[in-house]
Amino acid sequence: MKRIELSEMCDSSVIHEDSVALVKAQMPDEGPVYEVAELFKVLGDSTRTRIICALTISELCVCDLSCILNMSQSAVSHQLRILKQGRIVKNRRAGKVVYYSLDDEHIKSLFSIGFDHVMED
Repeated sequence: MKRIELSEMCDSSVIHEDSVALVKAQMPDEGPVYEVAELFKVLGDSTRTRIICALTISELCVCDLSCILNMSQSAVSHQLRILKQGRIVKNRRAGKVVYYSLDDEHIKSLFSIGFDHVMED
């Protein structure tokens, strides 16, 4: 297969000046782009995805999540720590029990949209 050099594809560095100008004007700063990339990194683990799936249904403690996921409490706690640092889950204490839930509706929506996408025909 012949390798196509960039110089063979474009006669100039910008073909559609209006489109390039529009996109450049609307591109977000690097900070938010980096944060979105980090969010998707945290979501990119199947164990954490299973935890999020469970928490879209109900607020749960580590013991309950451990039972549902068939994992040790230590392993679940480790994943919850990562999710909490990523602002994906939050917790609340009731006596000695700590309950976890999704941080906000954005996370639930993001997760729902992802599932809708993969379930499309």
